[in-house]
Amino acid sequence: MNHNLEQQLKFLIEIDKMKNIQRQTLLADKSRRETDAEHSWHFALMAWILFEYAGIDGIDIDRVIKMALVHDLVEIYAGDTFAFDAAANELKDDREQQAASKLFSLLPEEQGLLLRSLWEEFDAMQTPDSIYAAAIDRLQPFINNYLTDGHTWVLGNVTVEQVYKRIEPVKQALPALWGFVEKVILESCEKGYIRS
Repeated sequence: MNHNLEQQLKFLIEIDKMKNIQRQTLLADKSRRETDAEHSWHFALMAWILFEYAGIDGIDIDRVIKMALVHDLVEIYAGDTFAFDAAANELKDDREQQAASKLFSLLPEEQGLLLRSLWEEFDAMQTPDSIYAAAIDRLQPFINNYLTDGHTWVLGNVTVEQVYKRIEPVKQALPALWGFVEKVILESCEKGYIRS
């Protein structure tokens, strides 16, 4: 077996751990918390299915799907950071940079650099692809939160301002869905899932 293949197989075996990283978000049926792997799969499929509603020109959906697949891989080592936990988010970047160096170095150099660059681009949210990807990444748990009686919003004692700030990329990247977002937020406030 050649060295590149050995490295690739080692990486693919290592990322199986992603199936065990639990997020705060519940599955829509409320039976349990979802894993990073489940979230990434759902994110990738949503990005593809909702692409016709993209409100930004120049999006390469293939790159977005690749971002969906790699965006949370570093959580294998860094853990999942609850979006509404200010204290945990203070050290998130350092933890994730260290995790990225460790994880992506398992691959052959060129491949490792490619995956890391996609991960970094996603995180920076400055390109059409990454803005659209971020919108979908936030829309997926937003929908699940609503379907699970505001599970993570209640858990984090989240305010309407925090939800609007978190879901903001949808307004730019998926303007056709913004009415749906506002309706969900209004109903969630009325039901006490989100603090007004």
